[in-house]
Amino acid sequence: MTPGINLSVKIVVLGPFAVGKTTLVRAVSEIRPTSTEERMTEAGKAVDTLRGLSEKTTTTVALDFGRLTLTDDIVLYLFGGPGQPRFSFMVDELMQGALGGVVLVDTARITESWDAMGRLEEAGLPYVVAVNTFHDSPRYGEAELRRALDLTPSTPLVECDVRHRDSAKTPLIALVSHLLARTNLEPVS
Repeated sequence: MTPGINLSVKIVVLGPFAVGKTTLVRAVSEIRPTSTEERMTEAGKAVDTLRGLSEKTTTTVALDFGRLTLTDDIVLYLFGGPGQPRFSFMVDELMQGALGGVVLVDTARITESWDAMGRLEEAGLPYVVAVNTFHDSPRYGEAELRRALDLTPSTPLVECDVRHRDSAKTPLIALVSHLLARTNLEPVS
């Protein structure tokens, strides 16, 4: 462990294809992030749903990795998973050893985030739901979103724009605070 660091936390960033997982990891990582972002092929286009995503030209084929020092003694290791169903076995592997997760949601495709939430629940991992605010996606109030996502009252729900570092940190801070509250430790400020 790095001197001064008392808590290293592995976090998975999950969600459907093209929701912003790679962008979130890139936006917040203090190290040069590792990425397996590759150009989409014609073969991939045949199995990946591109409905409404015509500008998407690359995709994560394994994982994204980044690091963020949240406080003087807490460091986060971020593992972004692929969103396509054909890579779901990778998500299971990435969840090993994680303390929690962030599920990114696009309100234009809410139901596509259910799989990521279900995987985290099956694994017994706490998570936060982060609505990535795409400019052309519909806006909903918190109560509507909680109903549509079938969230428990204790599951944190936040909004963010993963293209901007400070905003992309919002779900990570919410998750760490949620994890600390579950262990009766002092929340992150």
